[in-house]
Amino acid sequence: MPVTLGLGLPQLKHHVLGRDVAAVARAAEEIGYESLWVFERVLFPVPATQGLFGVPGVPWPDTYRGVADPLVTLTLAAAATERARLGTSVLVAPLHVPFQLARTLASLDAASGGRVVAGFGTGWSHDEYAAASVAPFDKRGAVLDELLDVCAAVWGPDPVAYTGELTTIAPSEVGPKPARPIPVFLAAAGPRAKRRLVDRADGWMPVAMGARELTREWRHLRELAEERGRTRPLDACVRVNARYSAKPYEGDGRQPFQGSVAQIVEDLVAHTESGVPGFLLDVQTTTRDAAELIDVAAEVYTAARAAGV
Repeated sequence: MPVTLGLGLPQLKHHVLGRDVAAVARAAEEIGYESLWVFERVLFPVPATQGLFGVPGVPWPDTYRGVADPLVTLTLAAAATERARLGTSVLVAPLHVPFQLARTLASLDAASGGRVVAGFGTGWSHDEYAAASVAPFDKRGAVLDELLDVCAAVWGPDPVAYTGELTTIAPSEVGPKPARPIPVFLAAAGPRAKRRLVDRADGWMPVAMGARELTREWRHLRELAEERGRTRPLDACVRVNARYSAKPYEGDGRQPFQGSVAQIVEDLVAHTESGVPGFLLDVQTTTRDAAELIDVAAEVYTAARAAGV
């Protein structure tokens, strides 16, 4: 069975938000992409107090300068499309007030006819936490747990009531409700996060890590789910941050999903052998504008489907 393919929406500063999001979203749906995705980056510290992903000495990419708000972007895409699912890959949970985020996602799902996929993570940037978080960095797992609780309550039947460390909801009617149960995906890298995923979430949302490692991690997650008594299927969607170039990458040192359309598709074919059911392709960092993003997305989609993906 072919895997599902999604496309990352244009959020970077070289795009015109009000024009390009709708154009890319409509084109992606027409091409055949089943889902549209956004990511979250709230600031670009100058200078950064820590390296990219918390790794000392690794600079933040310039593409992180001025990333559009993910939920505004997704709302623009919802208004321009009819069928594609609308996903977050991912929202940094502790940067949001749980009750407000749960209500916003419910409203977006209701407005879009039941198309939202809520991908959550805990982030890594201490600068973002200092500016916007609802709790300290060392409480990030507890905040994610509370967000999951609050979403379940707010998206469920009225009256809604909840008491937690950050959130107190007196018995209340809270609407609108989602059009259907919103799938929750988690990034989940460490052992505790993986247990949370198999116990509480609908799916896994990793970043592409190489075909062999992806196969190993996906197998491990499914084994963990069986060990912990999970009975419902575990879904997954892998984020592919592709580094597209018009010419093939030559020489040693090519990373997965780096190079021409043919090389990107070659890597996609290899990664699908893991059995993971979904992938989202983000090419916005290495395409000049929305027109090129659409062209590359169309070429990749056509070539991938022709290759049996």
